[in-house]
Amino acid sequence: MKERIAIKMAYMGGGAGLVLFLVFGLMFGSFIGGVVGLNISGLLFGIPVEPGIISRMIIAASMILGVMVTALVSVTLFSAVGWLFGKLIEAAGAERVEESSVKTE
Repeated sequence: MKERIAIKMAYMGGGAGLVLFLVFGLMFGSFIGGVVGLNISGLLFGIPVEPGIISRMIIAASMILGVMVTALVSVTLFSAVGWLFGKLIEAAGAERVEESSVKTE
């Protein structure tokens, strides 16, 4: 039976990425998205941005988009790193099996 260490490590990396996103990325993603939304509203309606409904909707949509992109990047990146570590572990284990199966006479 072939071991699925790479898949397990990818799940562990995804979980670690999600936790790190919740601790660090949530606030930074909303902050950067809000700044981008404020710049877009400033370009469309002039600076200083007046507290209108459309400008607030643009800023809120940018904040949500910033949080979603940050979550996607962090979970995907940590999953890929976990999968790569799992593949390295699988390769090292396969190499040991090949070495132990060689008969010495």
